Amino acid sequence: MARPNVLLIVADDLGYGETSCQGGDIPTPNIDSIAANGVRFSSGYVTAPFCAASRAALMTGRYQTRFGFEFNPIGPKNADPAIGLPVAEKTVADRLRASGYATGIVGKWHLGGTAAFHPVRRGFDEFFGFLHEGHYYVSPPWKGVTTWLRRKALPDGGEGRWTSPDGRIVWSTHMGGNEPDYDADNPLLRVSQPVEERHNLTDAFGREAEDFIHRHASQPFFLYLAYNAVHSPLQAEDKYLKKFAHIEDIQRRIFAAMLAHLDDSVGGVLNRLRKEGIEENTLVFFISDNGGPTKELTSSNAPLRGGKGELWDGGIRVPFMMQWKGRLPAGKVVDQPVISTDIAATAEALGVLPLGVQEKGGSQRSAQAYTPTDRDGIDLLPYLTAETIKLPERPFYWRVGNKGALRRGDWKVVRNGGKGAPAAWQLFNLSNDIGEAKDLAKEQPQVLSELVAAWDGLNHQMVEAAW
Repeated sequence: MARPNVLLIVADDLGYGETSCQGGDIPTPNIDSIAANGVRFSSGYVTAPFCAASRAALMTGRYQTRFGFEFNPIGPKNADPAIGLPVAEKTVADRLRASGYATGIVGKWHLGGTAAFHPVRRGFDEFFGFLHEGHYYVSPPWKGVTTWLRRKALPDGGEGRWTSPDGRIVWSTHMGGNEPDYDADNPLLRVSQPVEERHNLTDAFGREAEDFIHRHASQPFFLYLAYNAVHSPLQAEDKYLKKFAHIEDIQRRIFAAMLAHLDDSVGGVLNRLRKEGIEENTLVFFISDNGGPTKELTSSNAPLRGGKGELWDGGIRVPFMMQWKGRLPAGKVVDQPVISTDIAATAEALGVLPLGVQEKGGSQRSAQAYTPTDRDGIDLLPYLTAETIKLPERPFYWRVGNKGALRRGDWKVVRNGGKGAPAAWQLFNLSNDIGEAKDLAKEQPQVLSELVAAWDGLNHQMVEAAW
């Protein structure tokens, strides 16, 4: 059999409770099909509660706090030549390309906006997308879409919502600020050349992903498909809005339309695998980069507590599923926790040649299997293909400034510090308190002490934030 392909699909700001396979009220049949044809992790985590830091770990298989990528560069910080994924860090694309894979990224990068950090210098053969944290889905004057924007004040100087006479523009002051200047110095690029895109980015990214698959169907490939949907700004096409005319709240209706649009695009990419006859030789991952920002988007994290930017599970526990037809069990739900660093470890274990093997020259393969020694994830496949799925118990660690968290088994400690001194640690048992409502720190001081000590032990391995 040919060496397997790896397709990594990332949604942006999609909350835990939004896909219909996880109880959401917006149909997502194509995303759900990945779970139906494979494995869904009900306790799937990312390493950070916001975009860039989460993606830094996703690309390297290492906690981003090991190399100082702790926070989320936005706006002008994207153009700071000191900010980006450190060039000493090898990406999963670096390793797979060195092993003979074709590598491509379509969509959002957000791991450095200057030359040293460009995707084609980080292991990718091809790049179509943008470098910063967000992008409008269509170019001004935003024809054929309804656009919801954050504003400090309405046209009359007041607060609340304002809708343009044609219904195409909605302003809202509920977030207390203006919509970020996403498109400033942030062109859509093919490699490094700006391109004019006439289609909605959700369609464009699906189109480019399908084209990459078609062109590389005869060789092993790694494709990182990083949609910006459903990240703000909220922009929905008319044909999708009509499907959700029954939703009274226009903000929620726009979000529903964007999610349905994303789902259709995912469906097109999955169908391309089938058309090319490579579906059974492609490992597919689907994940969100962090929890949903509910107030901003309506993106639900139910039944979890909190959301984007927080270390409650609502900020770091996400839709997480994988499919490999014929190799993984179909329709399996795994409750044991996994984390996004496992994706790089799994992909590399699949695609990197065993140690000591030369790609040319006919040398004999080493009996030593590839094992990533500098990764924080594990290869999931041996556990998922076993008759009984039992993942090893291990601690999962988080740090964002004065905030910290650690999960081990069903227990989780959280410290939601702010400016100044950190707050006290809290303790929760997620097996019977998924919403982190009952603090057991006083009732279980020994468990609290053990988990805090485990957090401290991991934290000593980390470095200070680089910016």
